[in-house]
Amino acid sequence: MKQTPHNQREATRHKFEHQVWLECAGCGHRVLFTHPLKACEKCGGQWLDASYDYDSVREQWPAVLSERPFDMWRYRELLPLRDDTNKVTMGEGGTPLLHATNLGLMLGAPHIYFKDERQGPTGSFKDRQAALAISVMKEHDMTEAVVASTGNVAISYSAYSALAGIKMWTFLTSLVPPEKMREVALYGSEVIKVTASYDQTKKVAADFAERKGIFLDRGIRSIAAREAMKTVAFEMAEQLPMLIGDGDTLWRAPDWYIQATSGGMGPVGVWKAYEEMVRLGLVDKMPKLACIQVAGCAPMVHSFNKGLDEAEPVLNPQTLVITIATGSPGPAYTFLSRVIREHGGAFEAVTDEEVFRAMHVMAKLDGVSMETAAATAFAGLFKLLNKGIIKRDEVVVVNCSGHTFPVEKHLLGDEWARTVDVPKREDAVEEGLLGSLEQLDGRVQSIVIIEDNPQATLLLRRILQTRGEYRIFEAHDGIAGLELVRRERPDLILLDLMMPGMDGFEVLDALKADENLSDVPVIVITAKELTIAERQRLSGRIDKLMQKGSFTDEELLTEILKRAA
Repeated sequence: MKQTPHNQREATRHKFEHQVWLECAGCGHRVLFTHPLKACEKCGGQWLDASYDYDSVREQWPAVLSERPFDMWRYRELLPLRDDTNKVTMGEGGTPLLHATNLGLMLGAPHIYFKDERQGPTGSFKDRQAALAISVMKEHDMTEAVVASTGNVAISYSAYSALAGIKMWTFLTSLVPPEKMREVALYGSEVIKVTASYDQTKKVAADFAERKGIFLDRGIRSIAAREAMKTVAFEMAEQLPMLIGDGDTLWRAPDWYIQATSGGMGPVGVWKAYEEMVRLGLVDKMPKLACIQVAGCAPMVHSFNKGLDEAEPVLNPQTLVITIATGSPGPAYTFLSRVIREHGGAFEAVTDEEVFRAMHVMAKLDGVSMETAAATAFAGLFKLLNKGIIKRDEVVVVNCSGHTFPVEKHLLGDEWARTVDVPKREDAVEEGLLGSLEQLDGRVQSIVIIEDNPQATLLLRRILQTRGEYRIFEAHDGIAGLELVRRERPDLILLDLMMPGMDGFEVLDALKADENLSDVPVIVITAKELTIAERQRLSGRIDKLMQKGSFTDEELLTEILKRAA
């Protein structure tokens, strides 16, 4: 059972303190973390890592965890908050790890799971970041702060800063959906709408913070923000054995961890968590990272494919997936590219269309509605499976990073945001959204499914029902299927090949021998690896062969649409 905010505040009466060190990745210089540092005091390096008393943690975990609630603060000893009395919490973390059952059936990949970060206090995984970052600000007696964001960070920081009594200045690119901006304003934060790209917006925010002498949240260079992302991995490691049924271990790493990547903070934090778990003897391997970006703003993908150690920036993102359109990823790329080269993994780009298609697929197959950033990760999963980079028997966890809820317009007046105009480039991103996917042609009205696997039949029915008013008939063996086709005279047949009694090949023979049925379009859907002779037997007799596990619902619907034309 999760602790409520009231219970959590009661728990903070039991004072917990520990020491945290900052270590420079460049020169190894190590100091106690007593105040925020912008750079290493010895060499000026800007990548500082937090480190802890791992020997002490090894002695305490996992026994002490059994007495704690399942939220992000159960991993207290590996977070950079020195005193629990400064904790600012709304019950973040402890989100479920769910099995993508129908998706796995469709893709032929039975071990796909997703971390449902939509269930955070403000609906995104950025609540973890905000909880720790705002807590550390409170610990260092800050009363005012500046943050640049594409939406979710500003929402989370605004909610937690309201609870902490810290004034928040939020700088958002004007392409951020107005619903997100209104939610930021509702929490009482100052909303500065910048008519520019996200990278330019970050510069405007940094200049403002410098002039006003206000603390600037530095994103991935922020110790607290980066360390908070570790808690996603800690939770997954505890949850995964229970889902897989691995009773021999308490903690487990997946084969792959997939996340949509903007500045790279999430994958960097998750990687560090698994390094710490290996060091503590809790897991026996590191997962492969898959960092997914949209094709219109994919500096990490393009730079990795070129073999670069530093990312080439994308000056003018061309994508509608604004929330992850970071053209200059900074130091995260150098870190992640090294990790992926040394340990395996992938950088992959997906188009906007593939992202929106993934949103449809996940909503219609597994009932999961998500934001575009989360759908980007799933679109990457589809692509990596189709390429064979991810094997279909591997254990995969996808970060379902967020689900936004609109704030009604009438809750706020007209003066809820300020606008800063930055000169536009000729090829700047245009605002707007792609239209919905096309509907199937109305000439296909009745469909017969001949499939002996009830789960596969149910899935095919569900796909069709989401896209039109069809008369759908089912048969679970070849003899019954042939009788059904003769009786109903459908506009289309979806046929499995491997069935008891009369198999799909024999059904086709009977159909083609019947002059009244020989012209009915047939799409064969099979899990069977066909021999050359079997493919020749099908040649010219079916309209399409689709291999189970290698197509998505949209590809099936596209083929059905072709038969209707």
